Amino acid sequence: MADQGSRKKSAVVIDGSSLTVERVVRVARESMAVTLDSEAKGRMAASRASLEALLDKGATIYAVNTGVGDLVSSKIPKKDLRALQLNLLRSHACAVGEPYPTEVVRAMMLLRANALSKGFSGVRPGIVEMLAEMLNSGVHPVIPRQGSVGSSGDLAMLAHLGLVLVGEGEADAGAGVEAGEDALKRKGIEPIALEPKEAISIINGTQAMTALGVLAVRDAANLADNAQVAAAMSLDALKGTNAAFDPRVSKVRPHAGQVRVGNNMVALLDGSEIMASHRHCSKVQDAYTLRCIPQVIGASLGAIWYAEDVVGIEMNSATDNPLFFPDDSSVISAGNFHGQPVALAMDFLGLAVHELGSFSERRVARMVDHKLSGLPAFLTKHGGLSSGMMVPQYVAASLVAENMVLVHPASATSIPTSANQEDHNSMGTIGAWKARQILENVTKVVAIEMIASSQALDFVSTSSSAAIEEVRAAIRSRVKRLDRDRSMTKDIETVASMIRSGELADIAEHACGFQRT
Repeated sequence: MADQGSRKKSAVVIDGSSLTVERVVRVARESMAVTLDSEAKGRMAASRASLEALLDKGATIYAVNTGVGDLVSSKIPKKDLRALQLNLLRSHACAVGEPYPTEVVRAMMLLRANALSKGFSGVRPGIVEMLAEMLNSGVHPVIPRQGSVGSSGDLAMLAHLGLVLVGEGEADAGAGVEAGEDALKRKGIEPIALEPKEAISIINGTQAMTALGVLAVRDAANLADNAQVAAAMSLDALKGTNAAFDPRVSKVRPHAGQVRVGNNMVALLDGSEIMASHRHCSKVQDAYTLRCIPQVIGASLGAIWYAEDVVGIEMNSATDNPLFFPDDSSVISAGNFHGQPVALAMDFLGLAVHELGSFSERRVARMVDHKLSGLPAFLTKHGGLSSGMMVPQYVAASLVAENMVLVHPASATSIPTSANQEDHNSMGTIGAWKARQILENVTKVVAIEMIASSQALDFVSTSSSAAIEEVRAAIRSRVKRLDRDRSMTKDIETVASMIRSGELADIAEHACGFQRT
């Protein structure tokens, strides 16, 4: 009993308005329990009663007793309304490609449940309660990731989710992929029979793109923190100056991201003996990738914060159609399912993260070029016999080049659907998936920079700051100094894993008060 009470106390509450990035991430990645708020349950019941009253009066309501899309003029007889629910799920569940990772599916389930719990969708509380039970029991629908145009919601993906609720489709309940009915049975969950309006409420929303977006925003913030640490390491290895990070510079151009990064660079480099050793050298200015760290990384921070604001609103919004307002028993057909706000934010996020990688790769190139760095060519003592860090820079360049292709804005590529009834689509789910791919590529670029800067600092006789030396020691505990050529694939993946976990940024934060994103 104590374990159950503790689980309930720590559960994320589904109430339609209080989800945060942190809570979604915990449910998605840590399998934190969820529970439906009692007041939300009451709102849903009132909304359902409003819908049923309208149907009793013979009202014609889109997707409740009509066809969908360009079939809106087709009136569905009352005797067929339950059959319509299954037909909508079956016909729309035609997504293709590799399945979404479990963390994305869990985020999607939570976000759809939260949107329905606002009480404007006309569905019974039992729909959300079942989604919560599936989350808590670990029943995860198999959802192929391709097929959404990002308007009328992420229809195809959410239909695959919905099929499992009625005992169809496929799911993984811990024993591998199996029929949805079998996965539910494995956890003792009964399939649900959908009532009028419930199928369209399940599939009509932006939860695939928003689920991807929430996770991407969290990962982008962490990556931006690590990018700052990597930049500080490289600057010190290249004997750059921190003069450009004087707070007075940002005070006269006070973009919040620039101010944050400028202050962080001062903190990260505080106490560096390397910095002190060349304080009065003849060099007047550093290259842009050293001198403009606050301006460039700071701009990416601003974009990440913008994207976080957008997904923060979206995750607590009602995004299906039509919407029911029980206060005056009205029903409104509108367009909250259109993913344009998220689509633009995801394109912006992808571009901002790409810039972190582009910026990082140029510092790697500078460190391995002895003409620019003053360090041994390719950061090896045995140039010619050994290639040192030559090819890791190639890999970074390749990843950046791949991202240059991926940053093409998905939101600029609308293609009409449903016989031009749906004549503008956001393609936001494509943009969100691209942002996820870009994040993964840039994580590896920053890992390469951290390895290169650690190697470069080995050739400098004096010590860097306490923060940088602690980060370097953590890297060195798992990635040995490159004295002789070896395959560095595992080294790069190791440091990339340290970046994803937040371990290295945590070390910097504890060492110098570095401010996290």
